[in-house]
Formats: sequence, C-alpha cells, structure tokens
Amino acid sequence: MKAARGSVVSKKGTPWGTIIAVVAIVALLGAVITYYMVKSAPKREQADREAAAASFAPSAQDPDPSKRIPGVVTATYTGSVHVLPTERVAYDKTPPFGGPHDQTWATCTGVVYPTAVRTENMVHALEHGAVWIAYNPQQISGDALNQLSVRAKDKPFTMMSPYPGLDKPISLQSWGHQLKVDKPDDARIDEFIAALRSNPNGVYPEVGASCDAVPGQFDPDNPPPFDASKPGPDAKPMDYKGSTAAQGEQGMPSAPASSAPASSPASSTPTK
Repeated sequence: MKAARGSVVSKKGTPWGTIIAVVAIVALLGAVITYYMVKSAPKREQADREAAAASFAPSAQDPDPSKRIPGVVTATYTGSVHVLPTERVAYDKTPPFGGPHDQTWATCTGVVYPTAVRTENMVHALEHGAVWIAYNPQQISGDALNQLSVRAKDKPFTMMSPYPGLDKPISLQSWGHQLKVDKPDDARIDEFIAALRSNPNGVYPEVGASCDAVPGQFDPDNPPPFDASKPGPDAKPMDYKGSTAAQGEQGMPSAPASSAPASSPASSTPTK
C-alpha cells in the first residue's frame, strides 16, 4: 500500500504549466495596469489642476474672475469687424487678443494645431468665447508640450497652436484678455481658462456662437498658415471698420462696412 501511494504521488509532480500560465497572466495584468497609470497620468493631473482652479469659475457676483489673476492684461476691442481671407491686420499685440479678424473663425473645439495658424482666423474664435493657448515652439517641446496640450485637447471652446517668435514660452488669449507665463505647470493657466472660456457674462462679443468647423471655409486639418512677415502698408489698422465684401458668420451677409463702429483705442493694463 505504501509503495502504491508513493508511486501515485510521484506521478503527480509539480504543475509547471499552470504555474507559468498564472505568472504570465499576473505579469500581463501588471503591465496593463502600469501602462494605464502612465498613460492616464496627464489627464489625472489635469483634473487635479482644474479642481484647484474651480474657484475662478465666473458667476453673476464675480463676472470676470480673471481680474484676480496676477499678470493678466486687458484691452477693449469692438467685435464683428471682418476682413477678407486675402487681407491682413496690423495687430497691436503679439499674439493679438482682439480687433478686426477674418470672416471665418478657426475651429476651436479642443483642436491642438501642430503648425502655426493664420492669426486673423484665430482672433475670430476668441470673439466666440474660445481660449487660445499659444506657445513658442523653440522653448516648449517634449513633456512640457504634452503638459500644455492636455489643457486644450478635446476641450470645448479651446484651441492651441505654436506661435513662432513669441516673446514668452506660453501665452494665453481670450477676447480682450492675455496672460503670458514661463512654464506649463503655472497654476494661472488653469485659472485663466476657468475664468474666461465660454464666460457668459459679456466678456466677449458673441455669446452663444459656435466653435465648430465651417465646411468649405476652414479646414482644421489643413488650416491657413501663419504669416510671420511684418504686415505691409496695405494691412488693416486696428480702427478698421470692416471690408464691404467680407461675409458675416458662416456665409451670412454682413452689415455694410460704413455701419460698423470703429474700434476704440485699445489700452492695455495689467489686472490687479
């Protein structure tokens, strides 16, 4: 009997196949979890930044919370002053954050443009309540670029693009507002976005306007390119009243140029 039992035990042996399979499954599961944690880290970190900036959300009692953000510069511009796709504007700020602009807005539905986009289209999107994140491509790249782009990618009323020659690494624009910072981990970036993106309290001219792509007029996959050259003598001034031939929103006829009020002189002052 003892000999029989010993023979049965010896035949069972160690189940190496099962052990190897279990180890492989555990290793695979660990790799998947690690991959997910690494890939999702930027979004989780961004969620934390947005939560920290939630106190800058606009309200009836606090219509423009950006006034509480150090470094924000403001100016007053008249909206709905359009130029043709062949015309340029001699903007008073770099990057501009208001003034005459192209009749068609740049798509601002959370698009991260890999190349610089024509300024006149980008300014029109600001008139619709968008925030434009611009960056100097010679100073922002790699992890810094990823940390910045998570602020814009797939976020409504937001767009991001390189801006060659920018005097600071990062510049944020909304209509009549600008903030320039040195690093993508600056908490003021998220405060600016929370305060001004789609702010319903009249801080931009066209509340309720669209940020969607305009078929046949602006292709976010092939946008009109940025022109880095200095505007020539035929560029439209900041007090321009609009081109008669420029169409209105999404192809609707615009009002006669003579009826559009001139922009008031833009005065830039840091918000205190």
